[in-house]
Amino acid sequence: MTEISGHTRIYAILADPVHHVQTPQKLNALMQRRGHDGVMVPVHVGVDDLTTVVAGLKRMKTLGGFVVTVPHKTAIVALCDAVSRQAELVGAVNCVRRGADGRFVGEILDGLGFVAGLRREGFEPKGRRVLLLGAGGAANAVAFALAEAGVAGLSIANRTRAKSEDLARRLASAFPALPIDLDEPGAAAPDIVVNGTSLGLAGGDPLPLDASRLVPGQIVAEVIMQPRVTALLAAAQARGCRIHYGLPMLECQLEMMGDFMGMTPSGITP
Repeated sequence: MTEISGHTRIYAILADPVHHVQTPQKLNALMQRRGHDGVMVPVHVGVDDLTTVVAGLKRMKTLGGFVVTVPHKTAIVALCDAVSRQAELVGAVNCVRRGADGRFVGEILDGLGFVAGLRREGFEPKGRRVLLLGAGGAANAVAFALAEAGVAGLSIANRTRAKSEDLARRLASAFPALPIDLDEPGAAAPDIVVNGTSLGLAGGDPLPLDASRLVPGQIVAEVIMQPRVTALLAAAQARGCRIHYGLPMLECQLEMMGDFMGMTPSGITP
């Protein structure tokens, strides 16, 4: 890491809890590779203190930006001076940059990172029919990013139907030409199946989808990074599907975070 001086740009990650985060290690390594004089530190912030902490960060003239994770991604939207269209649609922010004028600009990169990861590995979502498993935070971001990427149709499957309906309604409002439906057993096989749930993190988790619905040649993709091969991916491989791991989503998202917050040799944000 570059020696810290009075010129060093400060970055933070806000979370509760914060002990498990790995973003500082990865973004500090990215800054070193890019030759950017900056350092990221974890900041443990409770829900009740978020407004106060963000107000303090805004006064820090050496602050370059910060990453936001659970449980603050939704609440941070109202604390930004501006947010991207993607963040506005999803209703969440996970990366904020501080402009030269002191304004906080928020972006959501979860879904954009997922789509970039797909493309990096040779899986183009444009024109494909997609089944999205889940309607929570990560799934929301992935859904809007897939819609913007030009998928041919999107089916949503979630254990709580009300959440699926809410996501479908917001997607339809933003992308009226996109065919959207709530997944039903017996529906036509999609080209891509995306697990946007947390099922698969623990060894005893049930599959987020009946494996008998998977067909050879389908692309089955994960947002879960550990374990690398989830039970769903293992079942997909056994049925002749092509699989896409969760790690490319993180790797692409880290690069996007670095770009968005201005982690360049000159420190100039785009």
